[in-house]
Amino acid sequence: QVQLVESGGGLVQAGGSLRLSCAASRNIRFNAMGWYRQAPGKQRELVARITSIGSTNYADSVKGRFTISRDNGKNMYLQMYSLKPEDTAVYYCNLEPNYWGQGTQVTVSS
Repeated sequence: QVQLVESGGGLVQAGGSLRLSCAASRNIRFNAMGWYRQAPGKQRELVARITSIGSTNYADSVKGRFTISRDNGKNMYLQMYSLKPEDTAVYYCNLEPNYWGQGTQVTVSS
């Protein structure tokens, strides 16, 4: 069992930046992890994913603006630049196969 806690969300103007963090309750360096988001009325979607060896992939909508990273222990990050109003959503940390954090709200104002 593992608990995941996200932090770093907030309100930012369009064009601004935020850094999300995900802290796990135990070492999770052997698992792939990802950030997902869910906007009101929409399905949860994958934003970015990182494997245990650091391979990454991104949703087309965030390529070049977001960067996912992790350390060798318990933490994962999402650096977000050039934020747009359409990035507004609750962002969730995921540890594969099926562990989820409670989510952190990101709101981008125009």
